[in-house]
Amino acid sequence: MSRVSTGPTTGPTTTHALLRRLHDHGVRTVFGVVGREAASILFDEADGIDFVLTRHEFTAGVAADVLARISGRPQACWGTLGPGMTNLTTGVATSVLDRSPVVALAAQSESHDIFPNHTHQCLDSVSVMRPMTKYAAELQRPDDIDDLVDSAMTSAMTEPVGPSFISLPVDLLGREVDASRPRPPARTPAKPLGTVEDGWQESATKAAELVGAARQPVLVVGAAAIRSGAVPALRALAERLRIPVITTYIAKGVLPHEHELNYGAVTGYMDGILSFPALETLFGPADLVLTLGYDYAEDLRPSMWRRGAHKTTVRVSPTPNPVPRVYRPDLDVVTDVRAFVEHLDHHTVGLAPKTPHDISPLRERIAEFLADPRHYDDGLRVHQVMDSMNTVMAETAEAGEGTIVSDIGFFRHYGVLFARADQPFGFLTSAGCSSFGYGIPAAIGAQLARPGQPTFLIAGDGGFHSNSADLETIARLNLPIVTVVVNNDANGLIELYQNIGHHRSHDPAVKFTGVDFTALARANGVEAIRATSREELLAALRKGAGLGRPFLIEVPVNYDFQAGGFAALTI
Repeated sequence: MSRVSTGPTTGPTTTHALLRRLHDHGVRTVFGVVGREAASILFDEADGIDFVLTRHEFTAGVAADVLARISGRPQACWGTLGPGMTNLTTGVATSVLDRSPVVALAAQSESHDIFPNHTHQCLDSVSVMRPMTKYAAELQRPDDIDDLVDSAMTSAMTEPVGPSFISLPVDLLGREVDASRPRPPARTPAKPLGTVEDGWQESATKAAELVGAARQPVLVVGAAAIRSGAVPALRALAERLRIPVITTYIAKGVLPHEHELNYGAVTGYMDGILSFPALETLFGPADLVLTLGYDYAEDLRPSMWRRGAHKTTVRVSPTPNPVPRVYRPDLDVVTDVRAFVEHLDHHTVGLAPKTPHDISPLRERIAEFLADPRHYDDGLRVHQVMDSMNTVMAETAEAGEGTIVSDIGFFRHYGVLFARADQPFGFLTSAGCSSFGYGIPAAIGAQLARPGQPTFLIAGDGGFHSNSADLETIARLNLPIVTVVVNNDANGLIELYQNIGHHRSHDPAVKFTGVDFTALARANGVEAIRATSREELLAALRKGAGLGRPFLIEVPVNYDFQAGGFAALTI
């Protein structure tokens, strides 16, 4: 039997039904790379769905992840059979650990020729994907496609949200389906479905009593609070009771950047970067910690808030506690975060505002870093780069808009500390998976999700060049992303770990030869410039922000590595 279809069919096929059902669930874009299944699917078989061709399947997965994160709706990505599917797995792993509702689709060998590890390009796709997905299945009968898509969508939109996977034998994709069969309406949850424990209101009332008795409460907020739609109610509660808000990496923006109660996002690298007891300043005086939508995968560890005074802890989450060995709260409230915040607001109506504990020494230290006026002969410092990006973002974005995306590397933790975020998911990074090369596809997803807003990307030379082929995708789509490549010709974060563990570095494991990223950008159709000073960088950022098309800035940087100050990284 032939490995390709013998010609176009006259009636609707599984492909038509698949794309139509994705559209029914709100999917408008499929990111991916197509293989020989192109004989059975063109991706124009259903109106209203665009196919975005990427240079690598990892890019497709992460772009779908970020578009899903910002939109709050499931998104889709595609890989061909065999190596296309395995290339897609890192994007899938990113969406499971970073919690985005993605439906990953991959072609499979013909249904009569599925002998994993024996047939050409044939692997057991479902077994590969099952450990990192919420749902994984292979199409057996063409008329089942609606059911599989419905199951994949529901699973992806159940907390903790994450990816689903469907394997599609190429012959079944081209098979005609019965168009007369009734199609029940697609039901996509308006927001993620979570667990609601009986009696949660009683526990929430106890939490209100704890807030009333606390002298120095703090709210520790994770991304599930954003997904629940709790942000407006959370802001109002924090402002009425004057309770400080501390966030995980990706929950930055729950309060605007300059808000007095925004105590910032937490990273285990902050004490070492600042040479300052930042975690002690943030958490030391607190006597009550309420974690709202907290997720251990977001890399804010309970050990980070166990500083100073004894603390009572309250966990509020739409999922049962998966990590009691590292976080066993005094009170566990399993319910929708928005419902809890509204309940807490109602039961604290007569409560007097708190007096937030003083973090002015930490703010002064951060301001000192960002204002650093020095010229360094061996390259800018990343805090200077971040300050410049913040300045131009503030000049460019409308109030409450703008997105700063960070790839993975040591510089990312400067972004966690310093990057401006004035809206939920206004700062994007791979907190859970820390996928090297995340920056370009995440910026693509962010710009497509927020087409009228500026998107700035900061990436290190290592992560950026691991996935730089998709610069061409940015250029082809003419996305006005301003990319800043901070280049020290090394994997800087790994060099830091070498210094932490050995008090020295070993160049063969971390150092690269030079790459001219401006030439690379131009080769892919992106205008580019090199900036070696604050003044040049500010001018370049302003130019890029005003162009309305892709722009790249290469910035030589260097780090002043210090082995001390990173004890918070100990698990």
